[in-house]
Amino acid sequence: MKLSQNKSDRMSQVIKQLFAIGMVIIVILPILLTLFASFKTRGDMIKTSPLLLPHLANITFQNYERVLTDKWLYVGFKNTGIIVAVSVIFNVLFGSITAYILERFEFKLKKVVMTLFFLGMLIPTFVTEIARFKIISALGLYNTLGAPIIIYVASDLMQLYIYRQFISKLSPALDESALIEGATYFGVFWRIIFPLIKPATATVVIIKAINIINDMYIPYLYMPKTQLRTLTTYLMNYANAQQGSWQNLAAGIIVIMIPTILIYVFFQKYILSGIAVGAVKE
Repeated sequence: MKLSQNKSDRMSQVIKQLFAIGMVIIVILPILLTLFASFKTRGDMIKTSPLLLPHLANITFQNYERVLTDKWLYVGFKNTGIIVAVSVIFNVLFGSITAYILERFEFKLKKVVMTLFFLGMLIPTFVTEIARFKIISALGLYNTLGAPIIIYVASDLMQLYIYRQFISKLSPALDESALIEGATYFGVFWRIIFPLIKPATATVVIIKAINIINDMYIPYLYMPKTQLRTLTTYLMNYANAQQGSWQNLAAGIIVIMIPTILIYVFFQKYILSGIAVGAVKE
């Protein structure tokens, strides 16, 4: 009986590992194909298998040279960097402060406010697109960097629920002890609560930054001006200009992937390490 159970456990572990390996292959394979293509010439794209790098003597960096000498790439980096930095900062500030208020304070219509936040997440964005477009135009933000920033800060409330999940695990005794010592509510939040929710902040930064960098719909719709291209709208125009030069397009994709990879590598240690939640026991 015990021997049969051990065999079953081993089989279960093997299945889980095979499934994990399969998922890794599904995720990594398209990236590898794009990376290999970025080092090939047009001739090698036809002659060699997509799963293989070209012969060492045939590896070329001309595809990357074409991308890196395109001035609009750096315009895209600049515009995307500004949008990401401002949007993420406001998302972190507004999300954490609002979550702290909802989690720690009791006030009239609190349930109504929380319900409205919840409904805001349920309503699909395309349903309100016409009204949103009119609001952005009326504010004079159309064809400016302010349009996507306002939308990214105001239309996605995911960070509110991430912060609430972390703050709910912190003991209220932390707040009470600080208030007894003469701290203000803002002081309690800024000096005690906010440092303890760094894992939540790292999670918000990663998710928000990657979503913004990868988004093409909002920049394309609200910032059609050439000087306001982001990385995604730059890549779209670059793809149209290449007219089938897949090796050049592959190099462009790899270059544009670099910011998201760096963001994840920098912030993932904060999520993995974590910080002790509920430092004070009741």
